[in-house]
Amino acid sequence: MTTHQPDRGRDDDEDLAGVLTAVGPRLRALRRERGTTLAQLSETTGISLSTLSRLESGQRKPTLELLLPLARVHRVALDELVGAPETGDPRIRPRPFVRHGDTYVPLTRNFGGVHAFKQILPPRDPALPPPELKVHEGYEWLYVLSGRVRVLLGREHDLVLTPGEAAEFDTRTPHAFFNAGTQPAEFLSLFGPQGERIHVRARPSKPSAPPSEGRS
Repeated sequence: MTTHQPDRGRDDDEDLAGVLTAVGPRLRALRRERGTTLAQLSETTGISLSTLSRLESGQRKPTLELLLPLARVHRVALDELVGAPETGDPRIRPRPFVRHGDTYVPLTRNFGGVHAFKQILPPRDPALPPPELKVHEGYEWLYVLSGRVRVLLGREHDLVLTPGEAAEFDTRTPHAFFNAGTQPAEFLSLFGPQGERIHVRARPSKPSAPPSEGRS
């Protein structure tokens, strides 16, 4: 009597194909998260624009020669870039990166859905005009840990947030935020695609029983 043995080779091939197929969307999401164009990425890595475009669309098979410079530019580990299986270690090893003088510390591994960052804003010359307001798809939530963060939202809101204060807004509203103090400002930022907002749920406390009236 013979027993059917599963074809491990075929399963491994399918797993590998799945990993490689997912690389393109990860590359695209990571590039957009960093606010980088294909042309800028091509100039930085030396990889042709057409190759980068085909990688993101899945028309070009990712190779180590292509992925190493992309991982270096995006400041992520190679296994994170290709979505390597988890090893059981729940710890996140953030790799800070700097953009326009601000330091970002990623607090999540995922490339889709909501992203969490710790952001550090250096002191800014108060004589400088406010930065240009920007617009993009998404929804953002900020919670100030230290310092003072000035938040501009359209023409209606000009706020200064201090430690313990939070703000959330649709990023399609023209906005900008920057350090409003003389010391570095730190805050937590949650950013997600349009429609993904922060949902706070609190269980209401039990109403206290009315005091019993004394009996005569």
